[in-house]
Amino acid sequence: MNTNHIWETYHQDVKQFLLSRIKNEEIANDVLQDTFIKIHTKFDSLQDHKKLKSWVFTIARNTMLDFFRTNKISTEFKEHDTQIEEEPSNHNEKDCLYGIIKRLPKKYRDPLFLADIKGKKQAEVAEQLKLALPTAKSRIQRARKLVAQGYMECCDYKMNQKGHLIGEVKTKEDCKICN
Repeated sequence: MNTNHIWETYHQDVKQFLLSRIKNEEIANDVLQDTFIKIHTKFDSLQDHKKLKSWVFTIARNTMLDFFRTNKISTEFKEHDTQIEEEPSNHNEKDCLYGIIKRLPKKYRDPLFLADIKGKKQAEVAEQLKLALPTAKSRIQRARKLVAQGYMECCDYKMNQKGHLIGEVKTKEDCKICN
């Protein structure tokens, strides 16, 4: 196994993962490139080749978080961020996301925040919230489904055959949750 084989096997999935969090294709491509440079230089540190996929995604997640830290981009969801008033022309997916997350029940919001915003592993989320691991995993998955449902309710997004949300963000006045 070599870096080229890892690239062929995982680069599309890693890129989708990065795009789902970064939302800028150029930056996602830069982070993807940095990820595979790290994979290439650290491949001999991989002890269990059966865990290759999780190792690759761990490097991708850490590279993305390093990018956010280096560029002083906050990855935290802060309560006051939901209070930002923007002009309708500046309205975007992030605005809807804040409104959707803010409306989630606390039992789903906290695990989602820790896992997807803070980047903690699900086992760490379970430990921090004093939950059984299956319970934490279930709540994170349920929260993700509720966020997707929120986009469908807020901006009339649709779910395609692959299970991805498709649609356009409406103006702030037309959103049912953000307004």
